[in-house]
Amino acid sequence: MSEYKTANISVEQHIISSEFLKREVIIDFYFPPKTTDPSNLSLLLVNDGQDLVTMKYEDILDELYEAKSISNLFCVGIHCSKDRKNEYGTAKYLDYKGRGAKAALYSQFILQELIPFIRKTLFIYSFKEKCFAGFSLGGLCALDMVWNHPREFNKVGVFSGSLWWRDKDQDDEDFDEDVNRIMHRQIKEEKNTYPWLKFFFEVGTLDETADRNNNGIIDSIDDTLGLIDILADKGYNEEEHIRFVQLNDGRHDVPTWAKAFPDFLKWGWGREA
Repeated sequence: MSEYKTANISVEQHIISSEFLKREVIIDFYFPPKTTDPSNLSLLLVNDGQDLVTMKYEDILDELYEAKSISNLFCVGIHCSKDRKNEYGTAKYLDYKGRGAKAALYSQFILQELIPFIRKTLFIYSFKEKCFAGFSLGGLCALDMVWNHPREFNKVGVFSGSLWWRDKDQDDEDFDEDVNRIMHRQIKEEKNTYPWLKFFFEVGTLDETADRNNNGIIDSIDDTLGLIDILADKGYNEEEHIRFVQLNDGRHDVPTWAKAFPDFLKWGWGREA
């Protein structure tokens, strides 16, 4: 275990030997400045934890806590592996290239190894709420986890999410985005609704250049708005359940996600100064 501190934030790095993933998983613990009541502490898991290191996430947290903008939150950054495109994705469905083959195992790692490890290490056995976030394919993975485990999680943050993830090549003649986009289909076909779930989406206007249906809107924005429409059809609304942030000149990169992350944290755990 390694440890370091900023002015108010302590960071610890741990390694978990995962039986499910057959590898060692690096995780970073970001502790809040102080916690007077552990039962009132929320847990935020973040895929691609190495990106949190790049964006100096501890400084983002430090500034928000200093301004008394957010309540106490315990964050865990999960570093990805070289096999990221197989561990992330959607657990129940492979994409059209067979990617996401280990996504179900990754889900088992989260639920059966990581969360128990966090509880045991912190001596906290019940969090106020558990939430998941991620970037790009890690954002899709986080959304898939939360949607398929609504009794376990409350909120999700999706930054430049790979919501294009599909089970058929878009160049196939019978490709239908309403059917073949996997996450959209999962949500549309789910008969139950979970009114406690809340969703944060961020996309940059320069996230990509692809425009699959030639409607003048880049696919990353189109796919995100399309998914929000499906959520709306199920009763989720932007006033209570959904926050959508479109960053002008925002790109598919860590600096853009770092710029959006304080908005996500204040949306999810904000408090009056």
